[in-house]
Amino acid sequence: MRKAALHNLGCKVNAYETEAMGQMLEAAGYEIVPFTEKADVYIVNTCSVTNVADKKSRQMLHRARKRNPEAVVVAAGCYVQSASEELLRDGAVDVIIGNNRKKDLVPVLEEYFTTRERSKEAGGTIPGVDILDISKTSEYENLAISHLSEHTRAFIKVQDGCNQFCSYCIIPYTRGRVRSRDPREVEREARTLVAAGYQEIVLTGIHLSSYGIDFAKAGAIESEEDVQFDYGITTGEDAKSCSSDLLSLIRRLNEIEGLRRIRLGSLEPRIITEEFAAALASMKKVCPHFHLSLQSGCDATLQRMNRHYTAEDYARRCEILRAAFDNPAITTDVIVGFPGETEEEFLCTKEFLTRIHFYEMHVFKYSRRAGTRADKMPGQVPEPVKSARSDILLKLEREQSLDYRRSFLEKPIEVLLEESVEIDGRAYLIGHNPQYVKAAVPAAGYSHNEIVSGRAKTMLTNEILLLTE
Repeated sequence: MRKAALHNLGCKVNAYETEAMGQMLEAAGYEIVPFTEKADVYIVNTCSVTNVADKKSRQMLHRARKRNPEAVVVAAGCYVQSASEELLRDGAVDVIIGNNRKKDLVPVLEEYFTTRERSKEAGGTIPGVDILDISKTSEYENLAISHLSEHTRAFIKVQDGCNQFCSYCIIPYTRGRVRSRDPREVEREARTLVAAGYQEIVLTGIHLSSYGIDFAKAGAIESEEDVQFDYGITTGEDAKSCSSDLLSLIRRLNEIEGLRRIRLGSLEPRIITEEFAAALASMKKVCPHFHLSLQSGCDATLQRMNRHYTAEDYARRCEILRAAFDNPAITTDVIVGFPGETEEEFLCTKEFLTRIHFYEMHVFKYSRRAGTRADKMPGQVPEPVKSARSDILLKLEREQSLDYRRSFLEKPIEVLLEESVEIDGRAYLIGHNPQYVKAAVPAAGYSHNEIVSGRAKTMLTNEILLLTE
């Protein structure tokens, strides 16, 4: 039995794909071991979202080679798409597998093992290569999982690719155009996971809001009556039925007996219409937790970023959610120090963030990425300025996040218990409520994957409510 070790870099989609590759290897007879142990095969699912991510991907591949010089080292994923020629020259890598080819990992490995000796005789190890032109494929890569290392919440990938081409982002070039998973396959996987005991499912994708756009192209929309609303992500035929397809998928999952929660991954702000929010609110399993990527609260900066909305348009979508749901959690991403960002533009963003008052903000310092338009823009902001602006927003984030958590004090909440922790010498089980706020109960008398209800009289820490029945 060969031993295989996997390491994931990057986003939740990458994490899902790494889990799927591990389960494929298990089914093929491999023993899965930690990446820190000696293995016969090392698979690094790489990330290429920034230059730093590229560097980390290379480091992990070389670390695997150092751990066992005789092992087969596999580079998979986004860095493969952006740097395949470089990897072909890298002596640390034996096999490279691009996006939309991870499903073929097992046969690619088996072919490599059968030809390795002949390759060595020919003068060196020849890398196994399985890469396609990701920009030209319309096929959704159908990976699936039956269980996860996390025992209460299951992520399901339902979409891949992005058509947005934000000026700072390499992802459309490494992930390709939008491709959506057959809703019947999603439902089948969800039912399998629920039968295995998972009570919460998170729908994830590279650009989740575009789910179904390719169905319209392929003629999966049978009539104009199937198109409910167009939220303007694209124009013309490409814009058909994106939001209605996503809603249709969520409705399918909402009917699954035993599933208690449906959580959505990151959404494009413009998908939030009154109709869309009302439809979500009518499904009680949908968690009132919405991650709407913002990136900047300044219209001039948003325009340079090639984001397709204004700050006020974004604010209007937040108002729609707050009208449809009781105290929903709204979280976001913000980039500071984007090329050309002046002090006035930064202060405009800070004032906007203060007004919206998010539950959580993920604050990133702009990182140059070769191959993007932003990399060549004038007015690159010095690192010390980025750091200072980041510190200001992180302080604001901590204040707003604490305010939002405190809003649940003395109110009934429901928590799905997920993990054991020890705080100040006492044992607790902690989990999240539907808004993804952490809460804890004393460990005695409770168990993992149990949903408990009660009121929070106080806060155990600045991040965790203490629940009492």
